[in-house]
Amino acid sequence: MQRAPLFHIPRPFTWRPALMGLLIMSSMTACKRGATGPGGPPAAATPEVTVAKPIARRLKDWDEFSGRLTARERVEIHSRVSGYITKVSFKEGTEVKVGDLLFTIDPRPYEAIVERAEAMLAQAKTVAELAGVEAKNATALRQGQAISVEESERRIKSATGELAGVRGAEAALRAAKLDLEFTQIRAPISGRISDARVTEGNLVSGGNQNTTLLTTIVELDPIYCEIEADERSVLKYREMHKHGERVSALFSRIPAEMALINEEGWPHKGEVDFVDNQLNPATGTIRARAVFPNADRLMAPGFFAKVRIPGSGEYDGLLIRDSAVGDDQGSSFVWVLDTEDKAVYRPITLGPLLDGLRVVRSGLQADDRVVVLGLMSVRNGVKVKATPTEMLPAAVTK
Repeated sequence: MQRAPLFHIPRPFTWRPALMGLLIMSSMTACKRGATGPGGPPAAATPEVTVAKPIARRLKDWDEFSGRLTARERVEIHSRVSGYITKVSFKEGTEVKVGDLLFTIDPRPYEAIVERAEAMLAQAKTVAELAGVEAKNATALRQGQAISVEESERRIKSATGELAGVRGAEAALRAAKLDLEFTQIRAPISGRISDARVTEGNLVSGGNQNTTLLTTIVELDPIYCEIEADERSVLKYREMHKHGERVSALFSRIPAEMALINEEGWPHKGEVDFVDNQLNPATGTIRARAVFPNADRLMAPGFFAKVRIPGSGEYDGLLIRDSAVGDDQGSSFVWVLDTEDKAVYRPITLGPLLDGLRVVRSGLQADDRVVVLGLMSVRNGVKVKATPTEMLPAAVTK
């Protein structure tokens, strides 16, 4: 059993809790004064934005496709006769004209064949001339009954046969001369020639089968670009043609524009000149072809290119900077200013990019002021400080 202390010793006074309480009360009082007094925080600054009006223009939608350049004409050079190459007459990789001499095959065996054919023709003519004289004499002798009917007919038929022999000899001579002519292999088209696959002294095989490839020539101007148009696009074009909104490539040539992989914009202008007659079920596409001038020889077969063709008729539309467009859960919108410079949320329907600007199909008016810079500081219904500018692509903003 504990006994109560004889004396009550009081606890020592602690200043820290009391001091903390005083500080908290002072802070609360200061906050209440500062919220309404001259020492309070400054009012929020008005957001600054840059605005521009949409560009109103007659527009046309374009559909883009990937393609490969191909030569309008490509020829593999083979020899029509066999023999040894005696001369290569072109510089590899240069342009040649139609009729230029490319290769020479040793002509001596073919010259001998021509001489023999000429001799055979001369002999056939001599024999035919003699047979003709005998046939003429046989007719006179038959009238005088100096020879039999059978002998007369034999001589006449013999003369006819010898004349046929002359024609055969003449044909053999023409063939021999052709073979001699074929010993000089000339360019059948104008274009750029490849390298020589055979050199002087090599034996080449001619004829119709298993012939030796000597070189190739491709025409460069104009040049084709082949594309594969998807089924949906083809059906759209045909519906447009049906309603008179666009000409059909099946009946007339339509414009096409092209760019190489290192080019901006669409510097090459041409036209679609061919659409295939059936769809490839393996790819779901139809092969089409556009033709472009290539006078400067910039393009070559095999290059990759982008091609665009009209995807709509002309219509009145608006263009805005693509960076001014916001995304709201898959829907597009822009901020426009009302007469009091307050921001207004405006849903819009977009079209394709055109010359660096975005086509707006609906939701805007030509006199709307669209926020193009400062979008992050804009809130619906909040007044802003607007600076006007021109509606230019982001890459060329002044």
